[in-house]
Amino acid sequence: MRRRTEKVSDRQGAVVANSLALCGTVVAMQQTMIIPVLPEMPALLDTTAASASWLVTATLLAGAVSTPLITRAADMYGKKRMILFALTVMIVGSTIGSFGQTLVPVLIARVFQGVGMSLIPVGIAMIRDLLPVEKVPLGVAMMSASMAVGAGVGLPLAGALVEFLDWHAIFWVTAALGVLVMVAMALVLTESTIRSGGSFDLVGAVVISGMLTAIMLVLSKGGQWGWTSTLTLGLGIGAVVLAAVSVPLELRVRQPLVNLRVSTRPAVLLVNLVAVLIGFGMFANMLVTTYLLQLPTETGYGLGLSVLETGLWMVPSSLLFGVMAPVSAAVIRVFGAQVTLLIGALGMAVSYLGRVFLSEDLWLIVLGSVLVAMTTSMAFAAMPTLVMAAVPMTETASANGLNTLLRSVGSSTSSAILAAVTTSTAVVIGGVVTASFGGLMLIFAIAAAGCLAAAILTLPLLRGRGNELLAVETV
Repeated sequence: MRRRTEKVSDRQGAVVANSLALCGTVVAMQQTMIIPVLPEMPALLDTTAASASWLVTATLLAGAVSTPLITRAADMYGKKRMILFALTVMIVGSTIGSFGQTLVPVLIARVFQGVGMSLIPVGIAMIRDLLPVEKVPLGVAMMSASMAVGAGVGLPLAGALVEFLDWHAIFWVTAALGVLVMVAMALVLTESTIRSGGSFDLVGAVVISGMLTAIMLVLSKGGQWGWTSTLTLGLGIGAVVLAAVSVPLELRVRQPLVNLRVSTRPAVLLVNLVAVLIGFGMFANMLVTTYLLQLPTETGYGLGLSVLETGLWMVPSSLLFGVMAPVSAAVIRVFGAQVTLLIGALGMAVSYLGRVFLSEDLWLIVLGSVLVAMTTSMAFAAMPTLVMAAVPMTETASANGLNTLLRSVGSSTSSAILAAVTTSTAVVIGGVVTASFGGLMLIFAIAAAGCLAAAILTLPLLRGRGNELLAVETV
């Protein structure tokens, strides 16, 4: 078992951090670039709208299942090795999609692309291992911001590609970018020698993968299938049963897929609970803002923008994540990650509360989205820092993987609640059923309450030291 690795110089560290952030940006782009063309997929692939919706669900499922597997393998067998493996799978997926003409190959492509989600927590752990300790907050902030930056760039880029080229271009671009990033990773990264050792928990992997699949299917498809349908309830019960089975199973294994003893430490558990709420808040911002920009003007509150125009107006919020990275890092260095997380969560709550009453005009909608993004970026930068300060160095990838996974659960919950609220408060305008303005504002209010709850959960963390990660190298 190795607990230390050679740190790179400041100059090399900057190259490593920027390269990993670029990797995260490409991952996010390939996750979201399918969205603008999704309404046209039934006709393009000769399938139904319900079947085409699996192009999004499959990626979420693959990301949820692969993240704990890849991150645990990264801790055990090498982080660079698993980064290159995940990139290879992602590139293969994009290549398959670039030639797909029917649903099945494109669906397979989207599953392979979903594996790329595991790169974010592994990249954060690699930053912890390689960068000088005083440079870690900035590297983590950049890596955390890369997901939002990639999503912001990917949506308008996809809109432009679909408008001026064949829809397969969204896969051509992600395949090409994936190859470039993979070459950069192979050349820039030095393999970390910090590893946990041991044997891989295959039984735990099967049980936990089944549990995660059931949970994500309920969250992503429950509204479509019906929350009280036999299938939804059956999956929900199955998830509970598998969760109950996994607890004693993981406690008995020497090298568990999910280290419950570490995950239930108060400092880790609280941050993971906050991750669910912050993930909910982040996704609510994107979903409702997109609704307001795209709904027809006949509604009286929609702006009637095209997909490309909507994507362009969403760019400022996404790019701000990257701009805020050095600011978040500076706050972490001066005041500690606990205070940074508290500021981020409270800022999100206040911003959402303002959006409940100020969402009538384009500039107010964009400003509200920007304010939420600014404060979300601080929370995203702080959470991995707090997790890594509370877990052994040999488990940073898997611990961050769990935190990332819980953010995804929060995002999926946000989508499910939005569907439920908009359905229950829907109105008919011009013969078309659409979300009511009150329903959309209710989502903002729920997000504000969730972020306030996240801030309250952060308060016990303030009793810790101001910045443990900068104070120690091992736990």
